[in-house]
Amino acid sequence: MPIRILPDHIASQIAAGEVIERPASVVKELVENALDAGATEITIEVQGAGKRMIAVTDDGVGIPRAELGLAVSRHATSKLARAEDLFRVETLGFRGEALASIGSVSRMTVESRSENSEVGAQLRVDGGKLYPPSEAGLPSGTRVIVQDLFYNVPARLKFLKTDSTEIRNIEALVTRYALAYPHVRWQLLIEGRRSLQTSGNGDRREVLANLYGVDAAREMLSVDFDEGGYHIHGFISPISLTRSNRREITVFVNGRWVKDIAVTAAIIRAYHTLLMVGRFPIVVLFLDVPSEAVDVNVHPAKAEVRFREGDLVFTRTQRAVRRALLAHSPVPDLRPKQFWGLQPEKEGDGVDPAWEMAAEIKTDGDLQRDQPQMRIHTGSTEKDRLPLLRLIGQVAATYLVAEGPDGLYLIDQHAAHERVLFEQIMAQQDQDSVPSQSLLEPAQVVLPPDQARLLDEQLPVLADLGFQVEPFGPNTFSVRAIPAIFTGGDPALALHALVEDFEEDETPLASTHEARITARICKRMAVKGGQTLSSDEQQALLGSLERCQSPRTCPHGRPTMIHLSADLLERQFGRRGAR
Repeated sequence: MPIRILPDHIASQIAAGEVIERPASVVKELVENALDAGATEITIEVQGAGKRMIAVTDDGVGIPRAELGLAVSRHATSKLARAEDLFRVETLGFRGEALASIGSVSRMTVESRSENSEVGAQLRVDGGKLYPPSEAGLPSGTRVIVQDLFYNVPARLKFLKTDSTEIRNIEALVTRYALAYPHVRWQLLIEGRRSLQTSGNGDRREVLANLYGVDAAREMLSVDFDEGGYHIHGFISPISLTRSNRREITVFVNGRWVKDIAVTAAIIRAYHTLLMVGRFPIVVLFLDVPSEAVDVNVHPAKAEVRFREGDLVFTRTQRAVRRALLAHSPVPDLRPKQFWGLQPEKEGDGVDPAWEMAAEIKTDGDLQRDQPQMRIHTGSTEKDRLPLLRLIGQVAATYLVAEGPDGLYLIDQHAAHERVLFEQIMAQQDQDSVPSQSLLEPAQVVLPPDQARLLDEQLPVLADLGFQVEPFGPNTFSVRAIPAIFTGGDPALALHALVEDFEEDETPLASTHEARITARICKRMAVKGGQTLSSDEQQALLGSLERCQSPRTCPHGRPTMIHLSADLLERQFGRRGAR
């Protein structure tokens, strides 16, 4: 096959494929251009999950009409003049590829007026083809409208996720930049509905309140660390406020959102011994380092950077986070008598303060090992059923000890309660009669925009499960009623359970979508390891577990109990000899 030079339009589409992966990539490039232009107000409008239309409007310095055609050309930029400038990049954009790449895979219109011009100009690009600019009456700033994304590369459209997923990616991206640039007034409109709006007053904690709620924003701890020209600042969550994945760890380097494995590992290492396995903090951290100490030209989408002194960055990041964490959240004192559960028993005790971190959490490896056992039983067999058990007591405020006719049973109270709640609510749903308990005062729950969209999609399912949840303003929901079997529980936990692990299918063999959601909620609402139960509560839990159809595993497949047969005990004590 002969070697040939590719036509310009094909070369442009190939280059665009490295920069523009999905609608969120378009938003990222346009937002970074607006920030580089000194914008103080940025509005993003999205229709059709970004495939039909994306419009980004800013009040920056604008583009002169004479340079408008040059701005959409490949490798045209005002941010670099010499090769040496690549090693001292202080702007978000620098390659001059964004507008050219977007224009080659869409129908793009650029409208702009510079501060010194009385009349603006409009330029249209259709699949890489430029049309002559024309005059237009415009306010100062720039507006870029991208329509019919990937219309000329339909194969790329087939690889996009669902509309809901693409919208969540856009919302997550804009949310991060709103945190990084609180002095900018942000507005995000999805299908004409306001998803995010900030005041632009420069108060980053106010933006946190818009995203996570006032209570969570108040709990966040400040980080302010200066050493050797490195300034590390931002917010981290205390040990009482965690998530089940790393998605809420956001890192900016010199104002640029990046995904850096080493920095993320340093943050997690700073929480070592303070969080349970499988729990991760909420972090918004900004690393301001000398521009010559970081190389931003190592990834097509500029999503990764390379540090000249990576070990030093790791050490200082860990030290900054750990110092702030220990200054505000001292390590709890786990005294022996608390460990062995010897404190006086109180009826209906909640989680002991010294054990608030002792939630029952599994690692990814545990989930993978559990998966072959995950199943929802539609019936029961004699093998599945438990014999009548006699309660002996509670060990370490986490396990119940019971005696059966064939030996000893050690029961994980959290997993057992998960199974009980799951079967009770599923049985009620099968009968179309899930009783609800109205709350005296509705609970308000604030979520980030991308998680709020997830929850909004699940409201009909929640109604079937006995929840009464209503939208209550932007990214805010009001919980008015919960299933009666969850009475006394925190309704906010149930809502967070739906959105925190949504991308992790915890019950892949569950027969229905409702079953997966129910299992997820039950995991959060069940009693936790480390929670002291009264004798009556222990007996009630044991009796309910005996009546379950599948009492030996929780809804996620993890065992609820360990059986030590009488024969095994006799051999261990040498009463029958070793065999």
